[in-house]
Amino acid sequence: MTTFVWVAVVVAVVALAAVGYFVLRQQRRRAHLRERFGPEYERIVAQSDNRREAEQELLSREQRHAELDIRPLSEGSRDTYAHRWAEVQERFVDAPGFAVTEADQLVTAVMAERGYPTEDFRQRVSDLSVGHAATLDHYRAAHEISGRAARKDASTEDLRQAMVHYRALFEELLHETTRGR
Repeated sequence: MTTFVWVAVVVAVVALAAVGYFVLRQQRRRAHLRERFGPEYERIVAQSDNRREAEQELLSREQRHAELDIRPLSEGSRDTYAHRWAEVQERFVDAPGFAVTEADQLVTAVMAERGYPTEDFRQRVSDLSVGHAATLDHYRAAHEISGRAARKDASTEDLRQAMVHYRALFEELLHETTRGR
């Protein structure tokens, strides 16, 4: 074999190894994102023009989340919030719409104390998606029902469902430590 053939073989092997490395790296990243974000991964991919953009969005969320000072609640705060939640649930019987509004405010207060920014709902969802992807659909549903309730367009059953949805995220935020940090 001539030197030219050997060089061509080496270049081909290196090129194949590089392509293989790139594909493996991409598969690992995709698997990581699917595991981390669960159903939120599929949601973002479906809403995006392409998978790469969607995955970049999720990686950006991870990066932003890593820069936040997310911390667990103290035992005293957990007890106080749990007591306040019980009061909100009791008020549901007499004033379901008001109780749903209080539930939303209580979830937001827990988020704030844990270190999540709370100014914008979309940003809250984005930040929560990193550590709470499993309960994110609950939060979205509760927020949607809460909006309808504010317009007097939600039944008592809808409001009950909103309370169930808020409770799912509330309990996770209340008891979660700083996993993955």
